[in-house]
Amino acid sequence: MVAMAVACLSGAPSTVRAENPIIQTRFTADPAPMVHDGVVYLYTSHDEDDADGFRMLDWRLYSSTDMANWTDRGVVASLKTFPWAVQTNDAWAPQVIARGGKFYLYAPISIAGSPKNVIAVAVADHPAGPFRDALGKPLVGPADGYFDPTVWIDKDGQAYLYWGNPDLWYVKLNKDMTSYSGPITKVQPRILDYQEGPWFYGRSGRYYMAFASTCCSEGIGYAMSDSPTGPWVYIGPIMEHDARATGNHPGIIDYKGSSYVFGFSYEHNFALTPIHHERRSVSVARFQYNADGTIPNLKWWDVASAPQVGTLDPYARVEAETIAWTSRLKRDRDRDYSWAPGVTTDQDDRAGVYVTRITDRSYIKVAGVDFGKAEARRFMASIANARPNSSIELHVDRVDGPVIGVMKVAATRGSGWEAQSTAVSGAIGIRDLYLVFRGDGGSMFDLDYWKFSR
Repeated sequence: MVAMAVACLSGAPSTVRAENPIIQTRFTADPAPMVHDGVVYLYTSHDEDDADGFRMLDWRLYSSTDMANWTDRGVVASLKTFPWAVQTNDAWAPQVIARGGKFYLYAPISIAGSPKNVIAVAVADHPAGPFRDALGKPLVGPADGYFDPTVWIDKDGQAYLYWGNPDLWYVKLNKDMTSYSGPITKVQPRILDYQEGPWFYGRSGRYYMAFASTCCSEGIGYAMSDSPTGPWVYIGPIMEHDARATGNHPGIIDYKGSSYVFGFSYEHNFALTPIHHERRSVSVARFQYNADGTIPNLKWWDVASAPQVGTLDPYARVEAETIAWTSRLKRDRDRDYSWAPGVTTDQDDRAGVYVTRITDRSYIKVAGVDFGKAEARRFMASIANARPNSSIELHVDRVDGPVIGVMKVAATRGSGWEAQSTAVSGAIGIRDLYLVFRGDGGSMFDLDYWKFSR
């Protein structure tokens, strides 16, 4: 993100819930959550930092087991995955689904000419990819409005692919998930208040079609049916139209006994500038279905959120890109503001994803760290590209809370990763942990992972 000489308020958001927006290291949109083997895998599109209108080149992945700390898994596919597609833009809203030990990514992209909208499919052996082009050509399209795919496999094994803006289409997928049988069917009549970004799923014998409601602004609405192909009955809003979001895109899952809806807002864009850019940020909220299967109105992301479920083990290796919140400490000469860019991430073949752009006063919050009943005695971190005169302050409870240790970061030799450590005391029980970075101006070092020991 664009660097700014501003800092976050010392008072961090509530520790009992996910910090909305849940991703602060990049602008993310079009959340597509998938639960697999006890992990929430959150696939997103990605708005480039310099985007004015839509500028989107790849798809990213984040994962969580507690809904509060999200681990950046990096780029899992990009326009380069489909070399026959236009390479300069239009990596729009994706969705991933598992079947037969494989993972299928449905992605809307553009081809040369008009109409340009097509839906492609890529496949991987693991939720984190790498995804490879499954067909070398579009699965459906080209046609105007052929984007925003959503896919669901019904209890009888039949898979359905829906998509479209401003109309809604569907087709029945074959078991190979890369071809279809029967006609492409347009949903008639149009669902009331439907615009784009459909999210299709079945639950308890009912079928749901959540969507971004009519632009602009866009909220999140939904319809229900007794059949996977309709007819669809509009029920109402999950979130009302809100002027703070000209766009939206829902994703809905059940996880650890609760239900969650994901969407996005422009909160971080407007924290940086009063000018509207297509730079969006994903959020999440927990909800409970009504007795009749309907979904309550959740208000907006400044009201709706999700509590943390579970804790984080600090005695196992923790990837540094596991983050509940990142921002910058406020100075006495800074004006008040709600958020400013903190750290970000990068990736390479050696370390995978790691934290970079670590500057003075930037910090990372990790929520619900369970130090246990026996006190932690030592903190270790894997460091690279370190300059002299930098350090990591370890605070608990608040960004300005008690200090349990300070690790002076020694300058490293070249770009190799080095383990550095320091003694700690007072780390006991379940605490929010803040890694506060101090030092001279500019990027001070990179951070791959950390862990505590007794």
